[in-house]
Amino acid sequence: MYLDEMIQLEGHRSEATRPFCHCGSEDPPIYRCRDCFGIEMICRSCIIEHHGCNPLHRIEQWKQDYFASISLKHLSLRIQLGHIPGEVCLNKQRASGDDFIIIDAHGIHEIGLNFCSCETAQIHYVQLLRARWFPSTSSNPKTAATFAVMEFFHLLSFESKVSPYEFYHSLAHCTDNTGITPIKDRYSAFLHMVQEWRNLKLLKHSGRGHNPDGINTTQEGNCVVLCPACLQPGKNLPVGWEDAEPRSKWLYALFLSIDANFRLKQKAVSNDQPDPSLNAGSSYFVEEMRYKMYLAEQVTLPQERSTCASHNAVNMADTKSSRGLATTGVGTVDCARHEMKLASGVGDLQKGEKYVNMDYLMFSVIVGSGAVVLNLSYDVACQWHKKLWACLASMPDRLQFNRKEKTVQFFVPKFHINAHIPACQTNFSCNYSKGVGRTDGEAPERGWANVNRVATSTKEMGPGARCDTLNDNFGDWNWKKVTMLGHVLLRKLKEAVRSAKVHGDELAELQSTIDAVSLSAWKSEVEAWEDDGSRPNPFESRIASMTQTTVQLQLAENEARDLHAGVNASLHNEVSPFILISTGLDLEDEQRCLCVDTAALGVHATEIQKIKICMRSNALLRKIESWSIIQTLYMPAVAFLHSTPDLTRGANDNADKQGDFLLWLPSSLGTRYACDRQLQELEWELRFAQAHDALNEVRQNIRLLSHLKAFKWTHIRGQRASTRTRSMLDLADAKKMASKLKYDTARAVLIVLTPILGKFAWEGSLHVLQVADLRPLGDIAPGQSEGTRDISWIWKAPGALQNDDASLQDCLQTEWCKARAREGQWSEEVLLLLEEMQRVIEFLKWQASWWKDRGTAAIFVKPAHQEGLLAYAERQAHIQLAMIKHIQELWEAVPKMVESQLLPDDKDTAEISDVLLTMEGPPDDII
Repeated sequence: MYLDEMIQLEGHRSEATRPFCHCGSEDPPIYRCRDCFGIEMICRSCIIEHHGCNPLHRIEQWKQDYFASISLKHLSLRIQLGHIPGEVCLNKQRASGDDFIIIDAHGIHEIGLNFCSCETAQIHYVQLLRARWFPSTSSNPKTAATFAVMEFFHLLSFESKVSPYEFYHSLAHCTDNTGITPIKDRYSAFLHMVQEWRNLKLLKHSGRGHNPDGINTTQEGNCVVLCPACLQPGKNLPVGWEDAEPRSKWLYALFLSIDANFRLKQKAVSNDQPDPSLNAGSSYFVEEMRYKMYLAEQVTLPQERSTCASHNAVNMADTKSSRGLATTGVGTVDCARHEMKLASGVGDLQKGEKYVNMDYLMFSVIVGSGAVVLNLSYDVACQWHKKLWACLASMPDRLQFNRKEKTVQFFVPKFHINAHIPACQTNFSCNYSKGVGRTDGEAPERGWANVNRVATSTKEMGPGARCDTLNDNFGDWNWKKVTMLGHVLLRKLKEAVRSAKVHGDELAELQSTIDAVSLSAWKSEVEAWEDDGSRPNPFESRIASMTQTTVQLQLAENEARDLHAGVNASLHNEVSPFILISTGLDLEDEQRCLCVDTAALGVHATEIQKIKICMRSNALLRKIESWSIIQTLYMPAVAFLHSTPDLTRGANDNADKQGDFLLWLPSSLGTRYACDRQLQELEWELRFAQAHDALNEVRQNIRLLSHLKAFKWTHIRGQRASTRTRSMLDLADAKKMASKLKYDTARAVLIVLTPILGKFAWEGSLHVLQVADLRPLGDIAPGQSEGTRDISWIWKAPGALQNDDASLQDCLQTEWCKARAREGQWSEEVLLLLEEMQRVIEFLKWQASWWKDRGTAAIFVKPAHQEGLLAYAERQAHIQLAMIKHIQELWEAVPKMVESQLLPDDKDTAEISDVLLTMEGPPDDII
């Protein structure tokens, strides 16, 4: 049906029965408009009259058998500028050549245009602008684009990253998709209009049009979208923030992240003379001339190679090919907390990622920030920071500052740090340092994902057009971040509050298993390292890894202990109840071992292997039979069960498998058969101890397996050695799973005996042992990171860590330090987010007040101009106040949420309370 209706619209049957137009004219109604509402057909005079205010609509004419497009200019419609529609101009002047082109969202139109030449008429480009048409030039314009199409392209270039070429030719195909009707090419004019439009919008949004001294006084960074949550001195910080107490000073740190992007290269197709940037350093890119002058002075400075990671972008910067390229990429300094581009924080890279480029960008941002505490993140910070302050002396005077007045920490982003050597992974980790919250330092990487989509088109642009295009995209990225800050900060705060509680509880649980002396010593050591980074790092292990000889010895000792335990399970003529149950458990262990070894034979076992298994099975059967004779004395019901082979053999009918022979211990009888309570008590006690022994074996086997894997990764090379090591790993893993099976069996028996004996207290310490719980201290489970991971419950069980083994104690100390760091960082994150929320509100208040002042800052002679300035400023101020109100409503429940989760137990309750007291919106009279 949809298709039928669409095809029907190609004809004029619904209007064919009407020979005359509604106006009464004798002219046939053969015209209709594709853009007006409805499909009514009217005459020529009516179509012209109706489109005096819609001169860019598309008209169709019925040609006996079909509709054909026809322009309003062909129908003699003349568009008069300088007067209101319908008013006659007594001194009209046709556009030059009478072939004026208008680019609109519906296509590219050739129109009949008249300018006004009356005494009070404005210059031609002003007449076009007042009609909301953007002229391609101010001198004798012959092309213009509607404000609507410019705004549409502007937004579309942000969302879909469409290039001007693609957009313009889409409009051309919309006008004529057959190639039959020639369309005058105005692509070059459209490119110029796009660049001018971007710049004018930038100046307008940043309030430069309201500057009494004009736009020529625009300074570096005046046209950026600022981050409301970052430090903005004089805008969103309390009075005296520079002199904050040491315990609160970290809240006023500026987080900066540095990175380079080699996809945003530019071909050597032009230069700054024919294609200059219209921003001139007022936005995100640094001022080009001074930047290049500084680089020219440092051109002979060699690039220092990294002694840590093999970072090719840095190590090979001097050898990186740049043939045919004006720039090989861009470097940037971003806000590491909120992922926004910063003023004068972006610059071109002429040849690779050289420190000299990144130093200039970093110091440009630092000087303009006014921050005292700085946290700098860079993927090669371990190398870069060594000579950073030495390079400060070579910077221009405008980039100089007093190094001693700054407190600076250096970090490697969390995703990149695993590629560094172990020493860097602890000394430059965001996970272990104080005062950084949960900052990951990867902000630029997220921004590149957005802007990389314009790399294909900007690569072909001249330097000015490329710079302005990237500046515009960076501004759009920042604005989107600003509009989403309310939701993003709230989401992060909810996660931080929950995680602070979870990791706080986990730390307390872990500390409850550690003796007070060790805990005090570890705390003193980690606090000393936090105050002085030159002290021993408590996050680094002090125990050397196991040697191959040590591993082999430990495996031999474990095997000897297992064999010893199996062989010496003695049976005596006079057996006490304790010995009866204890021996029953030993026989059960032997059954498990026999089942495992039998299953390991496979289908191609040798005769010798089969004989050994058969001999072990026979020996086990004799032990079971001897034990069963005595068992019937204590448990008479077992005699009946032994006489029923189906019950004794369980579900397996194969009598040769002694591992399937049921021993009928007290727990197996349950409540169906009578059993002495003393025997049940004895089994419960032995099973409870067995569960703890099995859990300890699990921990030992996990540590052994972890050491073996580390040893294989470090020392083993070649197929032969790897095969042998793989066998050792398989054996250790099998022992680990056997210990787990032993624990599962003991716990299952405890569950059976618990309701019979009324013993329930054990359930809080012996949990269900999942495969996911079988991980060593410090291991990260799937879906977790260093900052979100937890410790498996097997390492927090009572008595798990009461061991004098040096390796275990070293591992425990490292894990406690990490757990303490996680708890501290999540608590810091809560405080940072609350502080940032307060800054956002204060910044928006400041910006609303700033816009109100802008409305009356400049005085113009023309009342219309003055009214426009005031109206735009008031609208911007209203937007800021509306955003405050929206955020205030969004964050209404924040104080209660934080108080209910953290304040009763949190150690920083005073700091949180201080921040919560200021978490309020603007006064009601403002909104």
